[in-house]
Order: sequence, then structure tokens, then C-alpha cells
Amino acid sequence: MPQGRPSTSGQVRPGDVTTVRAAMEVLAERGRKGWFARLLPFLGPAFVASVAYVDPGNFATNIQVGARFGYTLLWVVFASNLMAMLTLALSAKLGIATGRNLAELCREHFPAPVVWGMWALMEAVAMATDLAEFLGAAIGLNLLFHIPLLAAGLLTAIATFVILGLERYGFRPLEAIITSLVGVIAISYLVEVVLAGADWGQIAFHSVVPQFAGPESVLLACGILGATVMPHVIFLHSSLTQGRIVTRDPQQLRRLFHFELVDVVMAMSLAGLVNAAMLIMAASAFYAKGLTTIGTLEEAHRTLAPLLGSAASHVFAVSLLASGLSSSTVGTMSGQVVMQGFLHRQIPPWLRRLVTMLPSLIVIAMGLEPTRTLVISQVVLSFGLPFALIPLVMFTRRRDLMGVLVNRRLTSTLASIVAGLIVALNLFLLYQTFFGGAS
Repeated sequence: MPQGRPSTSGQVRPGDVTTVRAAMEVLAERGRKGWFARLLPFLGPAFVASVAYVDPGNFATNIQVGARFGYTLLWVVFASNLMAMLTLALSAKLGIATGRNLAELCREHFPAPVVWGMWALMEAVAMATDLAEFLGAAIGLNLLFHIPLLAAGLLTAIATFVILGLERYGFRPLEAIITSLVGVIAISYLVEVVLAGADWGQIAFHSVVPQFAGPESVLLACGILGATVMPHVIFLHSSLTQGRIVTRDPQQLRRLFHFELVDVVMAMSLAGLVNAAMLIMAASAFYAKGLTTIGTLEEAHRTLAPLLGSAASHVFAVSLLASGLSSSTVGTMSGQVVMQGFLHRQIPPWLRRLVTMLPSLIVIAMGLEPTRTLVISQVVLSFGLPFALIPLVMFTRRRDLMGVLVNRRLTSTLASIVAGLIVALNLFLLYQTFFGGAS
């Protein structure tokens, strides 16, 4: 009988059996279940991956854009979300079709020096990711309970270990807790949007009509688009789907990918709405009142209380904490996948997690300015992006690897255009950061 996806420690958990059995019954078209009951066993991987699109770095970017330009760049959020859906769909397809994740395939098909270089770069990306997430959670704890950032970072590390410890019970509990944290973020921003009194006519207009408001808005739009696809998520999502539900029957493979595609669309639609809500809240609370210089998460929290009441600032801090906790867990999982996939080395799970977390705690202990550090971490992510996107497109267009799930020509063309656009935007942002005086 096909088994469920092994945890990052390489073992199949008893708690996975029920989900796998239910999924195989659906794939074999046995039983008479309703649509959602048929879909339920397949939901989860994309919700875990979607956390990266509502992480503290997104908070900082969307709030800054909304405060400076109102609703003008809302269309960019939705356009970038469509790109993210395509990329996650390809990574899911890769894991399902090959039974291997992107890091493992790179190890098998690229020369050893390239593999070692990619591993080193992706480890740096995983650490930069964890840096942003740990900072976000630490800031959330600091804003809520006035805990010093270093102590808050240590609490975040402990909480991350506890959440990742759920892997011993199977993939379902971990997926459930992370999805619940995403739900907390979504509900928090629903409350924020209601309290802010958004202009829904303007929101509808700017969601579909592309506009800019000067050169700086173009740069920030590139920032939103360029940060759409996180390299660590591509590796992680292919790992989450590579052995979760296993079948080699061509018809069942197509059905499995169909269900995982629905998972991607649902998860990324939620993440896209949360990102839009962040921008809408900032536009309604700050831009509409002339407060266009809000540049840090702490300023946003401090300013919300007199504008919308203390409840709004508390809800903001809670959502930031939920974002930091969930995304730090996902970032640490990504580090584990990268190390195992590229090196095929088995070391204790606690040590892998500590290696990924430690640089974040060191940076927090050094007392660097949090929001500026978040920006720098995004620059590191930009360096890693081509080394995830390009191999993803290369592998998913190969029939010898993908079989019946090989990309159609239109899919490969569209994926190549999206990959080229995102890589170009990231290169532009890197240039602006180092040579153009961009902050």
C-alpha cells in the first residue's frame, strides 16, 4: 500500500495512514463522497508553503506601499499572486511526478561543483528566511508583551521546535497548526480592514486597472513582484508533495495533480487576499490621513492605536506574531529539505534546525535595526531565486522525468516568461539596492 510522505527525519508516521487511505480511495474512484470530502485528504501542502507569502517581510513591504501610494499598486499584489500560483503548481507537479524534490533532482543532474555551490547559496537563503521570520515573531512578542527582542527571539526558537515536533505524529498535525496560524493572520486583517473603513469602490478599481504614481511607485511595484516567489518555498513544496500520496498509475497521477492544484489555488488565494488586506489597511489608515512616511512595523503598530483604537494595534501585533511563528517553522523546514536534498546527509533533526536558527538569534543579539535587517534578508533571497526557478522550469519540461505530467508547451512558455520576469526584477532590485541608492 502506498505510504504517506516521510517526515524530514525520513520516517513514515502512523497518523498519516488514514489520510493516505482516504486519498487512495478517491484516486481509485471508490465510494460516493461529496466534493469537499474527496478534496480534504489532499489539502495541506500548499497551505504550509503559502505561509512564505504572508511572512513579516510581506508585512513591511505591503504596509510601506499602502502608506505611500494608497490603493494604487493593489493590482500588483494580485498579479504577483498569479505568478506564485503557477510556480507552486509546478513544484507540486515535480514532486508528484518524480517522487523527488527539487534539491534531490539538482544533485542527480548537475555537476558536483554546481551542486555544492547551490547548496551553500540555498543554506544562506534558508538562514536569511529564518532571519526575517524570527525578527517578525520577536517584534510581535515585543509589541504585545514588551519582551526584549533577544528573549523574544529565544521564545520563538522554542516555539518553532515545539511546532516542528508535531512531525512525529505525521504530516497532518503540522499542516493543521500552520494552517490555523494562517487563519489567525487572515482573521486579524479582516478585522483591521473593517476598522480602517476601506473605500471599496477604489479597491475594486485599483485591483484590476494597472497604474503607477511616479518612479518610486514603479520601484516598489518591482519590489512586490520581485519578492513574489521565495526560492526556499519552491524546494519545500516539492518536498511536501514528493511522497505524501504515492501512485504510479497515469490516470491517478493526473487526478492527484488536479487535487493538489486545487490546494494551491485555495491556499494562494487566501495568501493573496491577506496581502491585499495589508495594503488596504495601510492605505485606509495611513495614506488617507496623510501619514505617508510609515516605514517600520513598530511605527505602524504605534500609529494604529490613536487612529483606529487600541484593539487595532493589538490585532496587528497578534497577526505579526502568528506570521513570524508560522513562517519561522516553514523556513526551518526548508533548511532541512535543502541540506538533505543537496547533500544526502543524515544528521539529527534538532541539529539541522539549530544550524538554520542560530544566525537569526545572533543577528537579534547584535541589536541591528529590525526593519532594515528585514530588507537585507530579502536581498539575500533575491540572489537565490534564479537557482530555484530555472531548474524548476528545466525539469518540469522533461518528459523522461515527468512522464504524463510533463508541461505542455504553453505551460513551459508561460513559466519561462514568468521566471525570466521575476529574475529580471530581482536583478533590478539588487542593482537599485547596491548602486541606485534604494533603501
